[in-house]
Amino acid sequence: MVELANMNRLFFQPHQAGLSKVQAAAHTLRNINPDVQFEVHNYNITTVDNFQHFMDRISYGGLEEGKPVDLVLSCVDNFEARMAINTACNELGQTWMESGVSENAVSGHIQLIIPGESACFACAPPLVVAANIDEKTLKREGVCAASLPTTMGVVAGILVQNVLKFLLNFGTVSYYLGYNAMQDFFPTMAMKPNPHCNEKNCRKQQEEYKEKMAAQPKQVVIEQEEEIVHEDNDWGIELVSEVSEEELKAASGPLPDLPKGITVAYTIPNKEENVVAGETVAEPEESLEELMAKMKNM
Repeated sequence: MVELANMNRLFFQPHQAGLSKVQAAAHTLRNINPDVQFEVHNYNITTVDNFQHFMDRISYGGLEEGKPVDLVLSCVDNFEARMAINTACNELGQTWMESGVSENAVSGHIQLIIPGESACFACAPPLVVAANIDEKTLKREGVCAASLPTTMGVVAGILVQNVLKFLLNFGTVSYYLGYNAMQDFFPTMAMKPNPHCNEKNCRKQQEEYKEKMAAQPKQVVIEQEEEIVHEDNDWGIELVSEVSEEELKAASGPLPDLPKGITVAYTIPNKEENVVAGETVAEPEESLEELMAKMKNM
């Protein structure tokens, strides 16, 4: 239910207090764009009956009747619901994006999950999930996790930007992008699926993805060295090396004995070989006092 404490999300409005969050969200979004069709379901997806209905809407709730949806976005606030979404999408082979903000409200992340191709939520689960801890026991009575609308706005913006790139096929779609508000740090990475993932459907999707990739013909890439061409200019300027090959060889040292496939960027020249022979000045027989006396008489 929408409470007055939720007003800092900059999405809900005070007169919506008491409504379910999905109903209030649909009402706000319709006011923003009445041309968009919304389908509202207010239930807990972690129960058996609701989970099956949730999977049915993923499979048949696309814009075309009877077709699956293009993408699922996860904006839930607990790990149990995330695991339910992960299980459904792994079973259906449905691409989805996970997002979240940390309890200290100063960091967050988004993650693109393609079953079989990238790591699912269960491949590298948080400690609470991995240790099978009931997250309800971690919440203290009457104490809410910290909440900053700025952090949530940044993470939501990054999520929507990634969705647009994925659906409209432009730019680079991030598989994982984090946000650290304390240092303005945006780590990014691509996580491969865990072959020992506890989610059986994830392992099944991995095998199907391997078979799919093995069936595709391998493309042989031939690298061709491009010739260096100097453009003609009005001044007749040419690029000429200031060091001849003989001088370059003389300035290089012996190559060390290295295993096959390993080379060195440069060598250390032999100092004794590079000493230029020249005339030496003999030590004078006169003392310093005698030389100074001669200079005074000059």
